[in-house]
Amino acid sequence: MIRTLLCVFIICLGTVSSISQESIAREWNEELLEAIRNDFARPTVHARNLFHTSALMYDAWAIFDDTAVPLFLGKSFGGFQIPFDGIAIPDNEADLEAARNEVISYAVFRLLMHRFDGSPGEDDTLPALEAKFAELSYDASFTDTDYSTGSYAALGNYMAEQMIAFGLQDGSNEDFDYGNTSYLPVNDPLVLDVYEETNDIDPNRWQPLAFEFFIDQSGNVIPGGVPEFLSPEWGQVTPFALSEEDLDIFPVNGFDYYVYNDPGAPSLIQDSDGNALEDPYKWGFGLVASWSKHLDPADGVMIDISPASIGNIQSYPTTFEEYQAFYDFENGGDASIGHDVNPVTGQPYPTQMVPRGDYARVLAEFWADGPDSETPPGHWFTILNYVNDNPLTVKKIGGEGETLSDLEWDIKTYFLLGAAMHDSAVNTWGLKGYYDYVRPISALRYMAGKGQSDDNTLANYDPHGLPLIDGLIEVIQVGDPLAGDNDEFVGDLKMNVWKGPDYINDPDIDVAGVDWVYANRWWPYQRGTFVTPPFAGYISGHSTFSRAAAEILALVTGDPFFPGGVGTFEVVQNEFLVFEEGPSVNMTLQWATYKDASDQTSLSRIWGGIHPPIDDIPGRILGEQIGQDVYERGLAYFSGAALSTEEVTLTPVTVFPNPVNDLLQISGNYQGNVSFTVYSIDGKRVLSETKQMTSNNTTLNVEKLTTGIYFLAIVDQVQNSSQTVKIIKE
Repeated sequence: MIRTLLCVFIICLGTVSSISQESIAREWNEELLEAIRNDFARPTVHARNLFHTSALMYDAWAIFDDTAVPLFLGKSFGGFQIPFDGIAIPDNEADLEAARNEVISYAVFRLLMHRFDGSPGEDDTLPALEAKFAELSYDASFTDTDYSTGSYAALGNYMAEQMIAFGLQDGSNEDFDYGNTSYLPVNDPLVLDVYEETNDIDPNRWQPLAFEFFIDQSGNVIPGGVPEFLSPEWGQVTPFALSEEDLDIFPVNGFDYYVYNDPGAPSLIQDSDGNALEDPYKWGFGLVASWSKHLDPADGVMIDISPASIGNIQSYPTTFEEYQAFYDFENGGDASIGHDVNPVTGQPYPTQMVPRGDYARVLAEFWADGPDSETPPGHWFTILNYVNDNPLTVKKIGGEGETLSDLEWDIKTYFLLGAAMHDSAVNTWGLKGYYDYVRPISALRYMAGKGQSDDNTLANYDPHGLPLIDGLIEVIQVGDPLAGDNDEFVGDLKMNVWKGPDYINDPDIDVAGVDWVYANRWWPYQRGTFVTPPFAGYISGHSTFSRAAAEILALVTGDPFFPGGVGTFEVVQNEFLVFEEGPSVNMTLQWATYKDASDQTSLSRIWGGIHPPIDDIPGRILGEQIGQDVYERGLAYFSGAALSTEEVTLTPVTVFPNPVNDLLQISGNYQGNVSFTVYSIDGKRVLSETKQMTSNNTTLNVEKLTTGIYFLAIVDQVQNSSQTVKIIKE
């Protein structure tokens, strides 16, 4: 099904030219995306696969470039050294292109054959990879890694061999199928179809789910019925641009959780005695329940889903009061102000009125990717490929400079997006593992089992109970259809929400709809065999991945808007939704900017019952930061400014202990104008100064630098070199 949807996606996002010939990077990226669709739905693992594959392709391109610096090859990355003795560079363009294609193909083919060996879809994936390799006229039987003969095929094999070795020690535990080494859940599994009481769980911590059989987001049946927490220890995986300066290490039960860019703890449940919605926990999960009420196209509510009304968010909330103002608790949606005009056409965006229930359901399914998913990181690669195909896309990095070839553009954009997706996974899952935060399925059923927390005069009062909200969460009274034959449910709570998978027998014709149900039987808008991703909620992976990707796309194209000022996706009536019939009308998802698409992704997870707002906003803020940091560091590699600790040639290594005048003493054989540049360990330039040298000694004022390890780059007429320096500020 995803193949069909992807084709529609590419066709409908504006006017797209037919693709006569794709670059070798694009061809292998498509193979990787298809392999991901046939594998387990593991966002962390596939963000890493996308990054490592993109990095291999980038290095295979960069070694033939006069300016760019490879990431792995001939460098030390994450403490792993990959030696490289160089190889002959062809002296004409045709041979150069052939050499690059050959190195890329052998490297990517070998890596993917390794990474997807044992995949549930290996019977499709491995033959498809072999067929693509043969189609390109390469020899799969050639496995030599000795490139000293000048063999580009051998160099590709060598690069894959080294990347595989790197991956076996990068903290992912790949050797043991990425399994957990320490993490154990604190809560017993929730048996979904029993509707048991869950009053004894820790309501702030993640709870596993127990299924008769679990089918992941890619349609794979997972044996055992209780899926493990995916990648709670992923924070230890080697990142690209995440900085050690932003890293906290938290020991828990003998295991060190690596947490970058810690936003602090999520909202924990509070005792309520009065207005329960003053508790951010109850308000946040109450909002998820409230938005569940919107999932019925027959409720008569129509909304405008065009860029005229949606998108153009000016800022994100940081306080509870700002959260309350940002999200529309009752009606759904956020603080979008929309766009006055399309900046490309100069015309207003046409309005598009559709049932809110259809829009919310389509969003939940579209951004979740549905069965046969390439996971959120891969989904954004499909969006990048659409942008790259659009004839209105100008292939200039940052929208400036020379127009790049299709290959160079694909190589660099894949590298940046892959790195951003990988760092998002490392950062997000480090937080997920450490904070181990509850999902709505557990929080809402827990509170429902406790009772209500607004009126302490009633027998069903409990300080951890649900808030009472007219028309949404109420107490079952005598005579209520849910009271039971003997009024045995009188005093329990009910919710007016999506009724859940129990009301869908045939997804081709049935619509569950919205009605009053027992509150402890609340369901997210998901398949009954999936329900919720098997990992903690805080923070939202979708929000982080999407915001980081949107930032990369805006930065790399030099334009926050989609080509032509709008991106669209056509949704056909009764042909899109997977686990119930719908939507009831044709519609077109639309986004003016990449950020608008990202913000829509975040809302989809609330309507889908997967995340409360406290999971969402920190992910958006973090994703924006990650996108910017990856882009800045990526440009340093493209321009040749990125440095490696192995490039130390100056002696002695300078130690600066002077707390008085903050001067870094430098000595060496320097002449004329000398440029001194200090980089942080993650490649950011933090100090730059040019001096006219008349002796072999000088000083740099490093007053604004903190204690730490830095790179000191020195460029003059005699040498072009760098060294590591340790600056000690007392």
